Parts: sequence; C-alpha cells; structure tokens
Amino acid sequence: MITVLMATHNGATTLPTVLEAYCKLDPPQGGWNLLVVDNGSTDNTKSIVTSFKQRLPLTYLFEPVLGKSAALNTGLDRVTGDFAIMTDDDVVPQRDWLVQMRAAADSHPPFALFGGVIVPHWQISPPNWILTVPQNVFAITPALKEGPIPAILIWGATIGVRTEVIQAGYRFDVSMGPVGAQYRMGEDTEFVQRLENAGFRGWHCKSAIAGHMILRDEINKKRMLRRAIRYGSAFYQWTCKRELLSRPELLFGTPRYIVREVLEQAMRAARAQFLRDSDTAFRECWQLCYLVGQAIGGRIFYGAPPAVKQKSLRISRNRAFSPKGTSPGC
Repeated sequence: MITVLMATHNGATTLPTVLEAYCKLDPPQGGWNLLVVDNGSTDNTKSIVTSFKQRLPLTYLFEPVLGKSAALNTGLDRVTGDFAIMTDDDVVPQRDWLVQMRAAADSHPPFALFGGVIVPHWQISPPNWILTVPQNVFAITPALKEGPIPAILIWGATIGVRTEVIQAGYRFDVSMGPVGAQYRMGEDTEFVQRLENAGFRGWHCKSAIAGHMILRDEINKKRMLRRAIRYGSAFYQWTCKRELLSRPELLFGTPRYIVREVLEQAMRAARAQFLRDSDTAFRECWQLCYLVGQAIGGRIFYGAPPAVKQKSLRISRNRAFSPKGTSPGC
C-alpha cells in the first residue's frame, strides 16, 4: 500500500487540476490512498477536496497550526502501508506515477528514499525572459540517470520514503517551510539530508514524472526577483549548516566576498540595462537579487550574535521571504 501525503494552504487555485489528475492515475500493485492535510485554509479548499471523496481513496485532515512542515507531520502520523510519497498541492502527476514509484521501491530494497522527475507544467506559454533563470528555482529537476543519488537531489514534489523511516520517528523541522504567506525555504531538503546522514540511501526513479504547476500570476518579473532573494538566502544558510564552513571575513556582519560579488554583479546588471537587452538584463538582475539573498543569509548566519540572531531571522522572514517583500529595483 502506498500513502500519498499532500499538505495544502489555500490551494483552491491548483487543487481541481491536481486532483483530476489523481483520478486518472493507474493504481499501483497493493493499492494506494491519499491524505490531504488542510493547513488552516480560509478559501474553499475543504469543499474542493471533499468533493473528490467519491472518486479517490481520500482522507481529509485539518491542521490549524500554520506551517507546511506541521501539516506534513500531522499527515505522517496517519500514514498506512509500507511506502509513502510526499508531494505538493500544485504538482500534477503523470498517469503511471504511482506505478513507477512502486516499481522502484520494490526493485531496490537497500534504498529507503526515492525521488522522481519534476517537469514544468506551465499555465501559459512561458516568455523567453523566464527561461533565462535557473529552472531549479521552480523545483524542476536536472537531467539525472536512473540509479543512486544524493539526497539533495530528491525534491519536495516527489519524496518517497519507506514507512520504516516514519516509524523511526523522523519528521519535518517545523521551523522551516511555508507558514501562511511567509516562509523559510528548504524544509524538504533539510528532511532528506537528515535521513541521508542517518544512513538512508536515495534512488532516482527516472520514469516517475510529475509536473510542477507554474501559474500565470507567477510569471511576473517582480515576483521572480523576490523569489531570487528568498532562494539565495535560504540556499546560503543551508549550505553553511550542511558543510560546516569556516567563518569568513565579515563586512558589516555579511561575508566580505559576497559583498564584493554583489557589487560586481550590480555593475553587470547596470551594463545589461544600458545595452537595452531585456532578456539579458533580467537574467543579470535575477543573479543580483540571488546574491543579495545570499548576503541576507550570511548576515543571518554569521552577522548577528546569538542573542539577536532570532530577531534578525524574524526580520528576514518578513522582508526577504515574504511574497510581498521588496526587491532591488532591477
């Protein structure tokens, strides 16, 4: 039995498309069920989900404490069967998704972590400028061969784990991940990395394919630049924690080398603006915002003494991680 676990917060925009795709899934050997954890939604998420109960092996749960990680942990307590797949409310699986994940788990018993292929599912045809930014920002996986992979390459849209992992007590870090409109990225990466450190091995299933929905409203330059800041900040902090980097030389609490890179990138962005090459200008501005995010992450990780680090983290969440935050004027 496979349990598919999905957390959602105000997912009314994407859930109808996603759940319709689930209705078309080929059933895997042993069967499957779907747990949808409604994380304090204030829209009509509940009515949408429950309207599919006659068509899907579905259980609806409600978690009032805001936070995707908290919602996933609530769902993990209700998982049944020998295998669980965690996914998102904007991920559209291909018809044989569960069959392929089941086959990978059955064929490779030494492995406990499984990841699939994530491709873009564009709501509208993407403009050229958005294709100039790294596609992993949209959680689109790189081209990988079937076989063992490091946990860092198993991403949130498809995280398969044997239930022995769940029974051992592993859960998501509730200090990370979306919390309503604000979030600190990286909860899925932190989770699978912790499992890998505990000795669980990862396998890439090339035939298990799902599409990550990229909505019309997301194809917006200002939103993309804000996303670059959040991505840069989260990635820098995660890298420092994972690799235990030595403390760099700081300038105003931020690693000096990042300040230098920000200034150099600002010059490249300005030059692209001057040349009026719009696609190149956006790519350079995106990279600038990404580096600004790294500077924010460095300030959080290195720049503040322990007594004020939590205050800096709250400020960063409000400004850098919020979709309504500001970004450099590129």
